[in-house]
Amino acid sequence: MPDIIISDISSLILFDKIGEIELLNKVYGKIITTPEIAEEFGESLPDWILITPVKDKKYQEFLETQIDWGKASALALAKETDNALLLLDDLKARKLASKLKLKCTGSLGVISKAKQLGIIGQVKPLIDKILLTDFRIADNIVFEILKINNEIESKSIE
Repeated sequence: MPDIIISDISSLILFDKIGEIELLNKVYGKIITTPEIAEEFGESLPDWILITPVKDKKYQEFLETQIDWGKASALALAKETDNALLLLDDLKARKLASKLKLKCTGSLGVISKAKQLGIIGQVKPLIDKILLTDFRIADNIVFEILKINNEIESKSIE
């Protein structure tokens, strides 16, 4: 398991919206985010989320030419941190993270991991809560997550 978990804004907002922000703590323990993301979150973060600024601001500014400042700060921090895992949902930012050889997972990956660890019994109730928000998940992704977690009935999906 990675030593350090760095969260972008999307996972924090999403888990907060569905009343499950503590799930991040149960799965990963301490999480790190940047001052930019903490500011974007707009509310006080739980004390298990540590705020760490990026050292190389020039590199962060370079990343900001490709993705927004919050995501850029998360990627820059991950780049200067050994054995980090990024919590990142944005596809463009994930593609950039992959090019930078950074490990990342998304909110659905966190939910999947929570089930693997026995923290939750099923992923479907949390996915159902997410689908009631403005967070967009493609049907095929929902299907894959349910399939990976053995929560698909044998009948085909219409």
